[in-house]
Amino acid sequence: MVVILIFAALAVALFTCAFLSRRRFGLLGLALTAGATLSSIWGYYAGLVVSGTGLVPNGPLTNAVALSIVVLLPAILLLFHGYAYKQLIPRIIGSLLFTILALAFLAEPLAYALPLTGLANDIYQWIKNNYGLIVSVGVILAVVDLFFTKPVKNERDKRR
Repeated sequence: MVVILIFAALAVALFTCAFLSRRRFGLLGLALTAGATLSSIWGYYAGLVVSGTGLVPNGPLTNAVALSIVVLLPAILLLFHGYAYKQLIPRIIGSLLFTILALAFLAEPLAYALPLTGLANDIYQWIKNNYGLIVSVGVILAVVDLFFTKPVKNERDKRR
């Protein structure tokens, strides 16, 4: 039950951050994809850095925290810069898609640190079994979302 609450709290936090920042899903989704790619490359070294800080005890939790940070860091940086939604419904949909994609990328690192039994294990197995589909659809939708972004017009451009 604790694992499900942690997963739910993480989902609420991710959704809230994306919703309040109003950033478009396309850029955030591709940033998550970049973070997931980097986590497979830098996972070991990030674990050493996190364990070296002493904030997280050594063990599986260190690896989970390090991988999660590497996955989320590019998206967190882009929460403060980039194209934004202007309407409420696309903003909700974009935040929901961001949350789903982020949870798919974070499922494996979280499984390292959290004891998965019962319903939590069932949810994890479902995500693991459908990981390719979730990520593929998420990345495709992120790229499609980028096609709907319009460049910002500068005052200089309006005067011409």
